Amino acid sequence: MKSMNNKITSLFNIKYPIISGGMVWCSGWKLAAAVSNAGGLGLIGSGSMRPELLREHIQKCKQATSKPFGVNVPLMYKYADEMMQIIIDEKVKVVFTSAGSPKKWTSKLKAQGIKVAHVVSSTKFAIKCEEAGVDAVVAEGFEAGGHNGREETTTMVLIPQVRKAISIPLIAAGGIASGESMLAAFSLGAEGVQVGTRFALSKESSASEGFKNLCINLSEGDTILSLKKLAPTRLIKNDFYNIIEKAENEGASVEKFKEILGSGRSRLGIFEGDLAEGELEIGQVSSLIREILSSETILNQIIKEYNQKLSALEIL
Repeated sequence: MKSMNNKITSLFNIKYPIISGGMVWCSGWKLAAAVSNAGGLGLIGSGSMRPELLREHIQKCKQATSKPFGVNVPLMYKYADEMMQIIIDEKVKVVFTSAGSPKKWTSKLKAQGIKVAHVVSSTKFAIKCEEAGVDAVVAEGFEAGGHNGREETTTMVLIPQVRKAISIPLIAAGGIASGESMLAAFSLGAEGVQVGTRFALSKESSASEGFKNLCINLSEGDTILSLKKLAPTRLIKNDFYNIIEKAENEGASVEKFKEILGSGRSRLGIFEGDLAEGELEIGQVSSLIREILSSETILNQIIKEYNQKLSALEIL
């Protein structure tokens, strides 16, 4: 298929303006390389890695693709500073930051020739990103899986507001898994899309097969935004979620929620496949996904659907 040329493809030197989300326990080097080889921008999710494991994933990704790829770094992560040094040492071309202020690292990364995008959930923080000098903003609606914004603004509402507020390239995220949703995001002012859930359920995702198979059988309403006292997180309703819901109804403290979560709860669920006791993070759009495909097939389907819908609209 022909490449799509716009601000995002030019910025990251990619064929299609599609980025795979840097998801914990899903986005290892295999997924990042597969998406990049298919013409998008693959991201390694460093939020579930220790520094030396990230170095290993970066080096393996370099061997698996000659195309650009990036790393997602949650800035509140305890290893963030070490991660950034490894990224600089390994000469990674793109960094997506999230969960923190972009001010600390943006100028340092750009001084090394690295392109920087930052993930936000509100217009206010999108403006701060532009002031901090990022190259692009990812505006993520609360349909998205995993950790989410406290504003609970949907993608359809967030994107046009952010587009009016900033002049730099804009990437839409949250609830995007098809060419139709990509076209909708573009019509609202986005120039690229970040796709999480659909790539989390791809063949190259490092999530457990049990987790993937559960997700492709979810129905509308089977995920819910939870843990709002701690850090809003979209979860699948399972035994673990029932414990959280009970604690929320009883007015549990932040400390109590930390105690319930313990450590390694998302690894237990997503990576190890404990579908009852694990913390299962996935987006609302999972209810539209019914098969586990290769990343290349997914990306090609999105582009094909986008072009078909665009042509149909042009006929009207």
